[in-house]
Amino acid sequence: MIDIRNIGYSYPGSRKEVFTNFSLNIKGNSIYGLLGKNGTGKSTLLYLISGMLRLKYGKIEIDGEDAGRRNPDILRELFFVPEEFDLPSMTLDAYVRLNSPFYPHFDRKVLNRCLLDFELPLNLNLKELSMGQKKKVYMSFALAANTRMLLMDEPTNGMDIPSKSQFRKVVASNMSENRTVIISTHQVHDVEQLLDHIIMLDRSRILLNASVQDICERYSFECRMPGENSDDVIYAEPSLQGNNVIARRNSEKEDTMINLELLFNAATKNLLK
Repeated sequence: MIDIRNIGYSYPGSRKEVFTNFSLNIKGNSIYGLLGKNGTGKSTLLYLISGMLRLKYGKIEIDGEDAGRRNPDILRELFFVPEEFDLPSMTLDAYVRLNSPFYPHFDRKVLNRCLLDFELPLNLNLKELSMGQKKKVYMSFALAANTRMLLMDEPTNGMDIPSKSQFRKVVASNMSENRTVIISTHQVHDVEQLLDHIIMLDRSRILLNASVQDICERYSFECRMPGENSDDVIYAEPSLQGNNVIARRNSEKEDTMINLELLFNAATKNLLK
């Protein structure tokens, strides 16, 4: 669905490229987690996919179409929620009337359901909302747009703990078979229960590109006491309860819940082999 081939990009005035001959293929119908340290190009990649930034070289294609051309047929099937944004001083109804025609599959019922899940009233004046509330409204509109591709950059920034739980519920309940969601974040615990596939970046290097199912079939995420058998451990971190470890999984071990923070730390140390 999204084919990224040998791209290069640097910001104006900078000699240092964010991406150099970088390639990646993103298939459809999954929720992808795009992870990496600050400054490794996660947000830049989303802007390039959406066509809001221009490549220095290479190509990004969405369903065979050049993303940089911003073809209206592609744009009506793509919605990007940036980390920082503002909303105009108008009512929600006016905002919907103004913007929903750009998205042919927009569904007001989905919007209303998302707002209720976020515990927001249906009759809103956007200028009266806090930043956290604006983010909930904008994400609700994004889901109601029913685009096949949804890009989110740090969607849980600025949210309190109950709101992060609401976010996971709202995204999960509005995921359809033909939708691809890419979530760029460094707050991994906020989204690890949502993700189907993990992509870890270090600028032009891919540290990990695997489905959650494949990861959990290869590795076991456990807490072990000091002195326990460690022959199968490939990475460990001390904790108050003992040692949090990633171990090689064999057929006798039960599935465990993925620990993205532990996985990321192991990947950055090149221990996932």
